[in-house]
Amino acid sequence: MKLAVVIVHLILCMALVFIVILQSGKTSGLSGALSGSSDTFLSKNKSKTFDARLARATKWVAGGFVVLTVVLNLI
Repeated sequence: MKLAVVIVHLILCMALVFIVILQSGKTSGLSGALSGSSDTFLSKNKSKTFDARLARATKWVAGGFVVLTVVLNLI
């Protein structure tokens, strides 16, 4: 049982690292920090982009990682 949880935990670790590496930067340098968020043509459908899917996947995989870390600590 513990071996199976450890294997799933390692898979989640590798998936989390891979997903975070694939994500692009969220800031656009100094100009983005000064101007703040603007509603431009490129930012209107951000929820449908690949980066948005990666952000959602990061949240789910990180949640699973945290849960499995706690489970492994209790075993």
